[in-house]
Amino acid sequence: MFDVLTVAALADELTGTVLDGRIQKLGLVNGTTVAAEVYANRRRHALVASADSDDPAIWLADRLPSTDPGLITPFGLQLRKYVRGGFLIGIEQPALERVIRLSIVKRLAGHNDHEANELDDDEAEIDPDDAQDDAPWSAGMNRVELIVEIMGRHSNLILVDGDGLIMESAKRVTSRMSRVRPVLPKLPYTMPPPPDKPDPRRLTSAGAESLLAGGKPSATLADVLVRGLRGVSPQIGREVAFRLTGNAGIKLNAVSPEMTSELARHTRNLLEPLLTRTWQPVVYKQEDVAIGYAAVPMSHLAAIANAEDVASVSAAVDALREVGGDAGPRDHAQRRARIVAAIDRECEKVSSRLHSLQEQHRRSAKTAQLREWGETIFAYLWHIQPGDSQLVIDDLTIPLDPALSAKDNAQAYFDEYRKAQRAGARLPEHIAEAETERSYLRQLRVQADQAEGFAAIETIRQEFDEHTGGRQPVGERPGNRSKKQAPRRVTGLTEVSGNVIYIGRSGRENDQVTFDIGGAEDTWLHVRGVPGSHVIVRWLRPAEDEDERAVETAAALAAHYSGSRTGGLVEVDVTRRKNVRKIKGAGPGMVTYRNERTIAVRPQDEASLKAEGRLD
Repeated sequence: MFDVLTVAALADELTGTVLDGRIQKLGLVNGTTVAAEVYANRRRHALVASADSDDPAIWLADRLPSTDPGLITPFGLQLRKYVRGGFLIGIEQPALERVIRLSIVKRLAGHNDHEANELDDDEAEIDPDDAQDDAPWSAGMNRVELIVEIMGRHSNLILVDGDGLIMESAKRVTSRMSRVRPVLPKLPYTMPPPPDKPDPRRLTSAGAESLLAGGKPSATLADVLVRGLRGVSPQIGREVAFRLTGNAGIKLNAVSPEMTSELARHTRNLLEPLLTRTWQPVVYKQEDVAIGYAAVPMSHLAAIANAEDVASVSAAVDALREVGGDAGPRDHAQRRARIVAAIDRECEKVSSRLHSLQEQHRRSAKTAQLREWGETIFAYLWHIQPGDSQLVIDDLTIPLDPALSAKDNAQAYFDEYRKAQRAGARLPEHIAEAETERSYLRQLRVQADQAEGFAAIETIRQEFDEHTGGRQPVGERPGNRSKKQAPRRVTGLTEVSGNVIYIGRSGRENDQVTFDIGGAEDTWLHVRGVPGSHVIVRWLRPAEDEDERAVETAAALAAHYSGSRTGGLVEVDVTRRKNVRKIKGAGPGMVTYRNERTIAVRPQDEASLKAEGRLD
């Protein structure tokens, strides 16, 4: 997870490893990925920076990836002229930003005869120790910055000159694409606008209380932290939630108001390395394969995987990547980890869109005021003199445009009111759609995280691929994609009384279990308020009364195949299948239900239930 902790740790690692080094080789791996060989401290280092929308990163790889000499872009040409052969003299990470600024100096052709010949830097290897004797970044050197912005789909690599003007970028951003921050040659470079959120490193009990009070009760604590604090990533949010409650996916309505002091303390403690600059990079493995990493230990990952200390954050990043190769993931665990990461990125995009829609809806609530102001101006036309900047009536103050007449000011408010009304008419519908999509992605993530074996993992991958319109999870290449599998038939588990329990392990299987296998009078179960599997009990002898022991067995399985698997007591909703309805237009497995009752059980898998004699 390239969050602020990872980026800060990498900035420190680069400073201690390649600072003052010479960039001997440099090329494009693809249009958005740069690879450079940096000679520093009498060693060659492979520095890679990528602005890939799905997998942005910067790290020191264990080997230099293959570059494409036939790929010629304006950005690549500028890098060759101003960066290759230069010296890396500065490395900086702005506070709480996923940005690293690399300062490079180089003597350009014309300043030195031997440079004027434009040596091929891929073949000319100069000992930086000899070069540094001549103070290579003294007078006569040209200075540029290569700015690496790691911000999901907005990631970019931007080359900036000594005057702060953009020279070129891996991705050009026009004013149509972004009115706030276009990225084009000759424009001044500006940092991404910082969000107006509190600094989590200085979070107080009062700040935590305000944060919780402003969140939706149905939201997870992790999401509230991500939305409410600057620089907090989903992984950081889940870790704080886990340290506080032992449940990374806990809902806000389950967090006690008395926990605010501890919430603030855990948040500060987790981000303390940003102040102390002490790092403990860790890779988390399942079945001896890396599935995640962090710059500092993460308890919620350690609860589901084996923690392994590594020498550097780059080593942790490299453990999860196939740099420059065409091979896919090494085995099922690696494949699953990449799909989970892709789902997380998509969920983050949807959450950002939802937040934007909710802000628009909040602002649209003020549209009635625009109409009232227009009506008030019309009612007091006689009171307004040419050039007035406001109309004051009792306690009401209405801003006026001095360049407009009173009547035109009123008309301007009416026009603005109608425009806002049109824009806001469909906002509730769009918000509901985004909330449903986010719920679906969270369900898919839980199922991907728990998928075992190639067939189950491939089912999740295909379902996610269909949802995103063909965008592939990280590590999937067009030549390596598997053929679409036919939906597999869900097999049942026979409960000791002869009733059969069916469990959906994906969205498609949830639909199959609920609507194809389950009969109207069969019993349907799902963990309350948490993503997870649909579970059906097919009664051997359908009757008015349910077998409570069978229901409890099915509920334990529903809890196990949910986001609350690692929790204690888990609430599970139980209802007849006839009370379950599919949400029109939503993803597979998305339903509404009614007439439910709720029971509390402990999660149990098939093996433990068989050992207890509750499953045959």
